[in-house]
Amino acid sequence: MKVKRLKVGVRSLEEGLSEFKNTLKALTAGRKVTKHTGVYFISVEAMRQVLTEPRLALLHVIRTRQPQSLAELAKLVHRDFKNVRADIKVLSDLGLVEAKAGPRLRDPIILSVPYQRIQFEIAV
Repeated sequence: MKVKRLKVGVRSLEEGLSEFKNTLKALTAGRKVTKHTGVYFISVEAMRQVLTEPRLALLHVIRTRQPQSLAELAKLVHRDFKNVRADIKVLSDLGLVEAKAGPRLRDPIILSVPYQRIQFEIAV
């Protein structure tokens, strides 16, 4: 089985814009573009503000304990439901967590982490 990995790192705004510009040029010229998956921040401080210890703990618990709802996850980590829900929203927006609602309104939201490994990358 292939291990799904996600790169999380720090890149300057200039590097990100340059890569975007090169991709846009290639697409405009009709060339094939290699898909790169990753989450990048403009500084280590920005990364630390988003990927806090409590949020990283949520990733670990979701991956290892597979809670069947947000309420169960909050109980497992001994945190307030509202704060856990807000953290899951941030992690979901980054693509680090998949949150799937059931077909009915009252069905629980099923959480999963689609990666076996998250690699941190910082350019020096």
